[in-house]
Amino acid sequence: MTQTGTMEAPKENPKENPKQASASVVAQNAAMLKALPFSDVRDFEEASRGFLGTLENAKITSATGRVVWSLEPYGFLSDAAAPPTVNPSLWRQSRLNMNHGLFEVVPGVYQIRGLDIANMTLIEGNSGVIVVDTLTSIEGARAGMELYFQHRGKKPVTAVIFTHTHTDHWGGARGVLDDEALATGSIPVIAPNFFMEHAVSENIIAGPAMQRRAQYQFGPLLAKGVRGQVDCGLGKSMAAGSVALVRPTDLIISTGDKRVIDGIEFEFQMAPESEAPAEMHFFIPRYKLLNLAENCTHNFHNLLPFRGANVRDALAWSKYLGEALHLWGGKAEAMCGQHHWPVWGRERVDTMIRQQRDLYKFAHDQTIRLMNHGLTATEIAEAIRLPASLDGAWHGRGYYGHIRHNVKAIYQRYLGWYDANPANLDPLPPVASGKKYVEYMGGADAILARARTDFANGEFRFVAQAVSHLVFAEPDNQAARALLADTFEQLGYAAESATWRNAYLFGAQELRQGVPKLPARPPMPRETAAALRTEQFWDVLGIRLNGPKAEGKHIVLNWSFTDTNETFVLTLENCALTYIAGAQAADADASFTLARGTLDEVIARQTSFPEAVAAGKIKFTGNAMRLAELMGLMDEFPRMFEIVEPKRTMVS
Repeated sequence: MTQTGTMEAPKENPKENPKQASASVVAQNAAMLKALPFSDVRDFEEASRGFLGTLENAKITSATGRVVWSLEPYGFLSDAAAPPTVNPSLWRQSRLNMNHGLFEVVPGVYQIRGLDIANMTLIEGNSGVIVVDTLTSIEGARAGMELYFQHRGKKPVTAVIFTHTHTDHWGGARGVLDDEALATGSIPVIAPNFFMEHAVSENIIAGPAMQRRAQYQFGPLLAKGVRGQVDCGLGKSMAAGSVALVRPTDLIISTGDKRVIDGIEFEFQMAPESEAPAEMHFFIPRYKLLNLAENCTHNFHNLLPFRGANVRDALAWSKYLGEALHLWGGKAEAMCGQHHWPVWGRERVDTMIRQQRDLYKFAHDQTIRLMNHGLTATEIAEAIRLPASLDGAWHGRGYYGHIRHNVKAIYQRYLGWYDANPANLDPLPPVASGKKYVEYMGGADAILARARTDFANGEFRFVAQAVSHLVFAEPDNQAARALLADTFEQLGYAAESATWRNAYLFGAQELRQGVPKLPARPPMPRETAAALRTEQFWDVLGIRLNGPKAEGKHIVLNWSFTDTNETFVLTLENCALTYIAGAQAADADASFTLARGTLDEVIARQTSFPEAVAAGKIKFTGNAMRLAELMGLMDEFPRMFEIVEPKRTMVS
């Protein structure tokens, strides 16, 4: 520290440990502490209301003893006062998300919270218990059920409901349903229409890139602590256990659909293209309970997560909340979601829904208004301000989503990535533009000198932009890496959004330590492979085709699946892999006959294609080596790749 209290600009050791907060960040966080109603402790009371019991430190292990979930590393959050290195609003949310265990929402309805990033809701029927969402991991789901049985007595599971398509809401289903239930279909599995299509496809096609980007969103490879990962906004982090997809047996099609499940009437509302492409809400008259899934939680949600996704529809999202208020306003005496904690009282429930409804509507309408005045996405993000009535509502704060990036998502949904300025139509890629920026700015030393001055003045946003160009131009320039790492770090310390903090701090860590070395990506689980429609498998295969390697090649293969009665013609031509269902080509290079289940085994690497042929599970005519030739053109996607520096391996 200098005598004036400002942080000195970093020198040339990029592998130093995380630093302290600069004076400007300390001032920003102090201002936040004064600006928001921290004396309002109602959320803390409600987050702990109805507590029945828990696991020590919420610790869950696999059969092999591997820890798949634990809140023990977050013990530092026991301090009420935020440290200088964490935005006090985010610190508050992080402490609220430390509540864990089994909670009573109303007599007959219970929640498992804090054993995963998501919640499991347990609704008691006439003869057993209905499980709503099954957490991310099989291990977590089993632990949650055991905790419930410990406090409420052993009861049979009479149904499972998936509220939407994200993995943290269905991945643990095998921990709730045993093999007999799955084999016989005796226990209904209820989900919104098009659940399977979106649950399978949403993270498969772009899965490798999404999983790498998700490390920046959730920060799983960051150390837990006051200078590291503290939360994800929606909860602590993603669980690290086993995941399997279970196919629904009953789909909810329309708003107004009802089901009587174990003697309990459910009224459903469809909410597609909101937080998930297939999502639904429900109301239970017996318990006067409303569940709005993930569309009305204790934060401003993401319209476009950092991991990547289709841009969510803020206008539709707002309308669904308005419709829910129309359908059940004044009726619901408690409202719970599949993240965070419930709220109680008709007035409180209705107020929260109205504010959340208007939060998404305001963001949508004002973005479009400014867009139609000619402002670009970045200009809108700089100009827009939430009204005081929403800005001061704790559940409207941007812990997971944030107004500054949600407005950019809305802009993208309507107008795309291009801001219409021809200068931005076809810019140079990062390395080439970085080299030119460095040249224009007078070289590395000149950039660093100016950037260090701006760093000392707390102008971190521009320092990050400028020095990033230098890192892409000269990735081994240790002084540049050190300065950019420290700049990201200060931006992270000031961020109210957990996802912003995680992204900044993980970027800093990679600049200091390099890209983490992780084991190779495991094969696709057989359950997930089996959930893929055959057309989806061909689509996944198509994105792996290396176009340049396929130049001039022409391969035609017939496929016939004996258990599904499907036939396909798979064609490689013009460096593209296409298929036709329900057909066979007379001039195919080879024809293969097999069970679809055998293909699932090959995808899951439980067997190989030659082994299956040798075992008589696959029969063929023609030149089978043409399939081997096709598979030789397929890329294997890396689990890790560079993000805050140039790619070290060239891809063609």
